[in-house]
Amino acid sequence: MPVISFANAKGGAGKTTAALLLATEIADRGKRVTIFDADPQKWISTWADLPGRPRNISVVSQITPASLAEQIMDAAEDSDYVIVDLEGTENLIVANALSVSDLVVVPIQGSSMDARGGAKILTLIKKLEKVVKHDIRHCVALTRTNAAVTTRALKAVQEFLAVKGIDVLMTPIVERAAYRDLFEFGGGLRAQDPRQVTNLDKAQENAALFAAEILERVQVLPTRRWYHVFKRAG
Repeated sequence: MPVISFANAKGGAGKTTAALLLATEIADRGKRVTIFDADPQKWISTWADLPGRPRNISVVSQITPASLAEQIMDAAEDSDYVIVDLEGTENLIVANALSVSDLVVVPIQGSSMDARGGAKILTLIKKLEKVVKHDIRHCVALTRTNAAVTTRALKAVQEFLAVKGIDVLMTPIVERAAYRDLFEFGGGLRAQDPRQVTNLDKAQENAALFAAEILERVQVLPTRRWYHVFKRAG
């Protein structure tokens, strides 16, 4: 089943929020999801310990560079989707995860610092493609955007990505209180109370559109060549 990794070399890019939104949206559709929490902050592992975690979401937090590829392969056999939340540095865990990903999502806020952090991951992907001898499909997700205003910095990032010919999701992840509340109270967006969370309906719509774009991309992916390479090596 598809392996989707979230990576940005700069922390605070909205990477973990994007990964959790995708996981909970997929789970709401009745699919089994395994999340690998490779971020040292372990926000998703903390979320998993809160009430309301869907039963069809499993979270793996014990990860080593040597075991990660095999762990992902095993999870891909048992789950409908595997999601990997990577740490914000370039290291062996990040490289191994990207190498066995069917899709890499690079979350970027509307700032030059985030764009540079995202560019580091995109450069790493290009290097890894030469090593594994196959394309690693990737796209950019704009995060923490303002629903009402497109800032000058965000426009500059969009222009930078367009010039580079990078695949950018049409649906940006808008800054919403509902997304922050996931990490405070657990569960998914559907479990939140609209009387207590502002613009919950808009947050739910935004997350659904974001997830739909990701799922559309992985549904048309070719048979993963990396799986057979790693399987033979094992």
